[in-house]
Amino acid sequence: MGFRVLHLVRPFMAILPEIATPDRKVPFNQKVMWTAVTLFIFLVMSQVPLYGIMSSDSSDPLFWMRVILASNRGTLMELGITPIVTSGMIMQLLSGANIIEVDYSLKEDRALFSGAQKLFAMIIAFGHATVSVLTGLYGSPREIGAGICLLLVIQLVVASLITMLLDELLQKGYGLGSGINLFIATNICETIFWKALSPTTINTGRGDEFEGALIALVHLLMSRKDKTRALKEAFYRNPLPNVMSLVSTAVVFAIVIYLQGFRVELPVKSNRVRGQRGSYPVKLFYTSNMPIMLQSTMTSNIFMISQMLYKRFEDNILVRLLGVWEPSEGSAQLFAKSGLAYYLSAPRNITAALLDPIHTVIYISIMLAGCALLSKTWIEVSGSSPRDVARQLKEQQLVIAGYRDTSMYKELKRVIPVAASFGGACLGAVSVFADMIGAIGSGTGILLCVTIIFQYFEMFVKEQMESGAGLEGMMMTQ
Repeated sequence: MGFRVLHLVRPFMAILPEIATPDRKVPFNQKVMWTAVTLFIFLVMSQVPLYGIMSSDSSDPLFWMRVILASNRGTLMELGITPIVTSGMIMQLLSGANIIEVDYSLKEDRALFSGAQKLFAMIIAFGHATVSVLTGLYGSPREIGAGICLLLVIQLVVASLITMLLDELLQKGYGLGSGINLFIATNICETIFWKALSPTTINTGRGDEFEGALIALVHLLMSRKDKTRALKEAFYRNPLPNVMSLVSTAVVFAIVIYLQGFRVELPVKSNRVRGQRGSYPVKLFYTSNMPIMLQSTMTSNIFMISQMLYKRFEDNILVRLLGVWEPSEGSAQLFAKSGLAYYLSAPRNITAALLDPIHTVIYISIMLAGCALLSKTWIEVSGSSPRDVARQLKEQQLVIAGYRDTSMYKELKRVIPVAASFGGACLGAVSVFADMIGAIGSGTGILLCVTIIFQYFEMFVKEQMESGAGLEGMMMTQ
């Protein structure tokens, strides 16, 4: 066999940390325990501040990525799952485009590909951490000193390594699902619960108010004589979380759960066992949450690059075309006011959408077309295209009822690309709707949260059914 790109990873395999594959099936209660331990470690890391930070009050260049990348500013989870997700996506695209040759049937190739993802993730973590420290995200490097700068980089890289190992622990079968999905869903749920029930008080100029929408509702009803005015303020107060935003969040949750049930059932039969029939479901969200995650990651990176360039080259015409940034009222956080970044960002609310219809139309068009295109592209590079599915069914000696092996691909090609594109566009539409009605956690965040929770629900049901079948079998043999 000739030289291959993956062979470059071989010298590093001995030093790359790895979670051993379990030598037996892990019981369901142990999976739940390891999942809970993983979640506990993630929550602790999300609250432990980085040692050596001087200031973190400046505009946050990763503001738009925090929700979807399980990141918490100024803590050990500063980078979140950014290195893992970025490494995984790039390696998947390189593999799907055959730039890197991987034979997944060979154990060595699978190990090398996994090692390459880890190595690439650590390089990304080191690069990201170095740029964050040297650009003054935690204070001026001159004032902090070289020693503290190095210590900050080490903390961020080690935290990314721990996050990567926690994800691998779950994916190897010790826990449920993947660490990436668990961390994203937890981060979004934490944001929603905090904005609903936060007991902290904030002075908004009208006196101290509770941050949590529900606590503020109760407090306003108990402290104000005019109950109608108290209700109006609790439902529509700005800029703090209000009850209307909680209702909007619940509505979006319900819409996504409803759309999860849409699917096309293709009847299949076995060539091996006579009379055995089943169905192959093609869901509306065929590519799950990948289109919205890819779209958000791409736009967030554009925002981050544009904001950093604008800070240094404010008068450059090309930089201004990419985005002009200004702080929002009462905050140090920068928001795009014009340029490409402005048209890629969602309108703040329905009023803003109506006042600038050109921005609204361009943003909606980009979201729908982008999600549909990314969804259709993802099935080709992730091994879930019509050709891949037809090959998998053929290997299991299954055929679609009423079709021969040769014509089965044509039927799958008629259904799967349409489901992927339309499903991606639906995800984009729901995300736009959620952003415009002011749902907590952003439209992208809620979509990711609901789809992940739904996946975990299906996982629990499957595990319980397998446990029940095993118990029933044991009882029948006694």
